[in-house]
Amino acid sequence: MTTSPDYEVYLAQRAAVDALTADILPRNKAAIFDALASANIQTVAVAFDGYGDSGQIESTTAHDATGAERELPNATVAFHEVAFQGPTTTMQSILLDEAITMLVFSLLEQVHAGWEDNDGAYGEFTFDVATRSITLDYNERFTDSTNYQHEF
Repeated sequence: MTTSPDYEVYLAQRAAVDALTADILPRNKAAIFDALASANIQTVAVAFDGYGDSGQIESTTAHDATGAERELPNATVAFHEVAFQGPTTTMQSILLDEAITMLVFSLLEQVHAGWEDNDGAYGEFTFDVATRSITLDYNERFTDSTNYQHEF
């Protein structure tokens, strides 16, 4: 089976975007975790939900080491993005909460592209500042159909 030249170009662009996305992830995580650590925030939970071709962040909740809820600081972080056309990267200084949202959407796209389509999905990202790790708890919805046929 042969593929069209346009599809080959798309695949090459997609591979370049994926490589750049993997390259900038450590920098974006470091910027976010550094800002959270400076604000004495231990964890951040980001809940998301989507279906019917749209999805959104439901809540972002930060906690300190004692478990007390904390406001995210109005700090800005250097955040890198990949432009599909090119592909190239850009860096901009954005608010921490916006950087967290953009990173969450990027990670969802990487591992569950289309999470907001049809029956959709929901879940929660947990940012653990001590371990500098991000964990995704992901739940995918689906419609099921069961067929029965009887002859009497």
